[in-house]
Order: sequence, then C-alpha cells, then structure tokens
Amino acid sequence: MEAPKKNAVLGPLVGAVDQGTSSTRFLVFNSKTAELLSHHQVEIKQEFPKEGWVEQDPKEILQSVYECIEKTCEKLEELNIDISNIKAIGISNQRETTVIWDKNTGEPLYNAIVWLDLRTQSTVANLGGTILGNNFIKSKTGLPLSTYFSAVKLRWLLDNVEKVQKAVEEDRALFGTIDSWLIWSLTGGPKGGVHCTDVTNASRTMLFNIHSLQWDQELCQFFDIPEKILPSVRSCSEIYGLMKSGALEGVPISGCLGDQSAALVGQMCFQDGQAKNTYGTGCFLLCNTGRKCVFSDHGLLTTVAYQLGRDKPVYYALEGSVAIAGAVVRWLRDNLGIITTSDEIEKLAKQVGTSYGCYFVPAFSGLYAPYWDPSARGIICGLTQFTNKCHIAFAALEAVCFQTREILDAMNRDCGFSLRHLQVDGGMTNNKILMQLQADILYIPVVKPSMPETTALGAAMAAGAAEGVNVWSLEPKDLSAVTVERFEPQINAEESEIRFSTWKKAVRKSMGWVKTPSLADIFGGPSIFSSLPLGFFVMGSMLMLIGGRYISGQLLFKLDHFIS
Repeated sequence: MEAPKKNAVLGPLVGAVDQGTSSTRFLVFNSKTAELLSHHQVEIKQEFPKEGWVEQDPKEILQSVYECIEKTCEKLEELNIDISNIKAIGISNQRETTVIWDKNTGEPLYNAIVWLDLRTQSTVANLGGTILGNNFIKSKTGLPLSTYFSAVKLRWLLDNVEKVQKAVEEDRALFGTIDSWLIWSLTGGPKGGVHCTDVTNASRTMLFNIHSLQWDQELCQFFDIPEKILPSVRSCSEIYGLMKSGALEGVPISGCLGDQSAALVGQMCFQDGQAKNTYGTGCFLLCNTGRKCVFSDHGLLTTVAYQLGRDKPVYYALEGSVAIAGAVVRWLRDNLGIITTSDEIEKLAKQVGTSYGCYFVPAFSGLYAPYWDPSARGIICGLTQFTNKCHIAFAALEAVCFQTREILDAMNRDCGFSLRHLQVDGGMTNNKILMQLQADILYIPVVKPSMPETTALGAAMAAGAAEGVNVWSLEPKDLSAVTVERFEPQINAEESEIRFSTWKKAVRKSMGWVKTPSLADIFGGPSIFSSLPLGFFVMGSMLMLIGGRYISGQLLFKLDHFIS
C-alpha cells in the first residue's frame, strides 16, 4: 500500500499511552475512522525482592513512555504523516499499582508496589476480623478488603519506608496510581506538574467513595492515610494539562481511564448489560450496569466504569478480576524456561490439542474473583509419566479460560440474564487456540475485534472527545463499525461441563494453602499489626465496643474469654 503523502489529510489524530504491567505502548489513531496508524512497545521489568512481593521502577515506566512516544513519532514521519496532526493524548494504565514520590525533586521514594503484590496479606487478614471490617469498606467502595487495592500498599509504605515517612512529615510526598505519576511527570513534574487522577483509577484505591465520588474521610481515617498526599479526582475526559517536553510538547493530555475501563469504552460497551473480557497480565470481565451501582452476591466487584466529561454522568460496572492470565505464560517462559517467547505457547499447545487430564491453577497471588482467597497458591495436578511440556502449556491456556468461566457464571447470576456471546480484547486474543478453548469452555461464541487494541482506543476516544479538543465524536451514529472474528463452540455441552467441574475440583485443592494470621495471633505475636497506626485504630475501636457493651449491661462474654 502506498504511504500517505506528507501532510496528507488523514483527519485529526489522537495518541494513547497504554501503560500495562508487562509493557508500555504508545499508539496513534485516526479520530474519524478509529484506524491504528502506528505504535511502539517497550517491555517493562518486574522485580520480585521477596516471595509474594512484586515491584516496578517508576522511573523506568516514565522513561518507557517517553521512548514509546518518540519512536512512534519517528515511525509516523517515515510514513509521511505529520505529527502536528496529533491533537490530544489519552492515558490508560495498570490500576491499583501504587507510587509515592517527592514533589520537589520528582524522585520516587520507593519502587512502585504492583497490584499483584502480597506483602500486605497479614494486615488485610487482621483488618478483616475487626469491628469495621469488610462490609464497612465494600459499602463505600464496592471492593472487598484485599491486598489487591492501593490503600493497604500505601499504608505499608507509610509504615515501613523512612524516606516516605520523612517526606510526609515535611509535606513533600505525593501519592498516586500510575496514571497520576505519569500525568504529573508529563505535565511538568516539580515545575508545575498536575497532580490528579480520574474516577476509574480513584475507585480502585479503597479510599474513594463511589457514591459521593470523593475521597472518603472515614476510609482515610481507617487506613490512617493523610488526605493531603492524595491527587485531585477528575473525569475521564477533560484537559488535565499540556505535554511539557518531547516530540509532542504542547499537546493536551485529555483522557485518562484505568485499563479495564478504557477497554470497555474501546469495545463501545455504552449500554446497560454490555460486557467485555480483556486478556492481559490478568483477566478482567466488566459489565456496564448503567448509572446505578449493582452490588454482587457472587464475589464480583462494583466499580466506576467511566465518566466521559466533567458535567457528564458516571457509569458503573460489575467486574470479575482474575490475577493471573498472560502472567502464566510469562512464568512458563521466565521461571520454567519451557518456552523462549510468549508466542511459542500456542505452538506447544497445538502439538497435543489436549492437557491429557492435567489441570493448572495459577493462583500465584491467591485467588481473586469469585473466591477472594489470598491463602490459595498455584498447583498443577493430574500429572502422569506421559505428561510433557506441551500438556502443561495446554493446561495453562485452559486455566485462563476456566477462570473466565467462573467469573462469567457469577456475572450471569448477578445480572439475572446470561450473556449470549463474549466480546474479548487484549494481547492474548491473538492466540487462536486460546480463543477456541474459551468458546468451548463457555459454550457461547467468542467475538474478537479485528483491531484488538481496544484499551488504547478507549483512552484515545476519551481524549479526543474532551471539551476543548472535540475531534472524536462519541455519538452512536458517529462510532465506526467494527469488523470481528467469531469463534463458535466446537465441543458438546456435556464435555464442556465435565472439564469445568474437574477444574473446580483442582481449585478447591489450591485453597487454604498458606496460613494467614488469626485474631488470636494478633495478641500473641511479636507485633500487633504490621501497621501500628491501624493497630491503634482497630484496638481502640474494639475496646470502645467492649466497654460500651459492659456499661449497658450487654456484655455477652468476658474479656478474658475474648483474649483467649
């Protein structure tokens, strides 16, 4: 195909930063056709300093964004596309990952603690047994008390990192998820950088009230988080600030969504009941519930889906979160060495076409939805002398599909109707064996857009539609039709159910593998809590309740019995 001539009229262009757990990308779209014109990708390192700990270097993440922007602009120039046509930039990011930095120097005060990290497991276990506990948090945030979310990661930093403690005391510390770190840095950093986040990312911190759409004072007190370090909360589509350096200096950053919300927008799931599943490092199924919060009875999360403008309404979603999807392929590559590139897993699986009775539960970070069991750990079972690396590769792909089946079943029960097909996106959807397995295990069609970069597309749409940019219409009549590839089930329903029930048997064997501290351990252990301020808060609450019951003559059991 002939390259466009220099300054060819392509219509306004919009760029999107897609900062994920495994890689950073910058992509440029034509705002009139949603066509992807060019992109560049850089893999991001993950560090595992201790068992269960997962960290990344915030400076490496920032540098990867600059590199991807520069390289993409160079590629556009080679295609004779004028980069001055890029009118806005959107940001999509891995959610929950926690960064705290010095606002005077721009230096991170510690590595980013990644959403998969488990170091706060004992704190979560202790808090879960307190007077306030899980229901107090879930009613305000839509989230269960879990190591997954930002509040407990931030609490750990405040308790354990001296540089962080000192910076907070001296009013130098700023907190943010990855979106906040990038927007602040790209808009000037110490020289006037904008410290903000959007409603979707804020809703994943366990500090944000999804009803009032504000930081919640009671939650901040419960976790003992100083509100002064939190970013301002904005909509997903408005001008936050301008790029201060690089090839796109002066271009507004005007879109921001957590990656799963961005994918929901990119898949154009704007109607109540529309859903999508994204296959990345983890696996995330979101169903748009419209302008009402729907609370799950089956282990799903309630979260903010999007708010596409300052004066626009907020839409909500039910979400099923799976911690390990693409990460299991990376584990097979980096830890076991049975593949050298991620693409090889499809070739291995194709050689056998079955797991031969081998089942893989990749609960490396415990089990997320619908179980929320942090004590679970990964297992491979059903091994025989016949089992080889091809069967394990096939079982790893099946595991992704079985986990999706679990959260889809929960979604169907909560919504009161069954999805007739599943819209999918994300890097793993390029694996045709995975997509066919998914259709077989769900026993419904799987529908994949021909342009799978829907996460970046959603961020670009939000940025282009922002007031003051106005180059991307989100009116239904103006949205481009999407061509799709469709995978139909190829096995009978009975076989699908047998395989799924065997998977659930394997899941049960993975649960309860690690002992978490009980309330009795709190009193007998060397440390009351891994977080002292939390300890004081909770112990104070407990003593007040016990004292109140005693005074009112309603003490139901003796204090010495409680302590024992």
